[in-house]
Amino acid sequence: MREAGRGSGLVPLSPKVNENVMLLHIIARGRIGRSPEAELVARYMKRVSWAQKISELPDTGGRVPAAPDNSRTILLDEGGEQMSSLEFARLLESWRDAGVREARFCLGAADGFTPDEREGADKVIAFGRATWPHLMARAMLAEQLWRAISIIAGHPYHREGRQ
Repeated sequence: MREAGRGSGLVPLSPKVNENVMLLHIIARGRIGRSPEAELVARYMKRVSWAQKISELPDTGGRVPAAPDNSRTILLDEGGEQMSSLEFARLLESWRDAGVREARFCLGAADGFTPDEREGADKVIAFGRATWPHLMARAMLAEQLWRAISIIAGHPYHREGRQ
């Protein structure tokens, strides 16, 4: 693997080295089981070097894990803000560098989130304007987390802006 800046054309977003990496916590409604999407999630999350946790809840009911102090919550919702992978990486990096201990990524049930849940979130994002099945959205989130960590580290995986 090449180092950032040595022939890769990439440099880390910030030169700051932070050993206290925040926890990436996926909180998803619905069980993924042993599906092809579960294999994709596992494949990408295995590559993520930051601490991680996945909590599955039933489609309705169940208790959302309590948010620890100094955490941030992102809801994935088709009506949310569309961010580029680079913008997403910069957001995670800024939170990490500010000492945020946990970034929580919530995938709702089929009816999405309530207005109160949306209001209480730090960010509401979408993976495009299309509606995605929950299991695909979870796999896409896992890939975007891997991509963001790669961008932050200066790894050549991400090719935005290169021809």
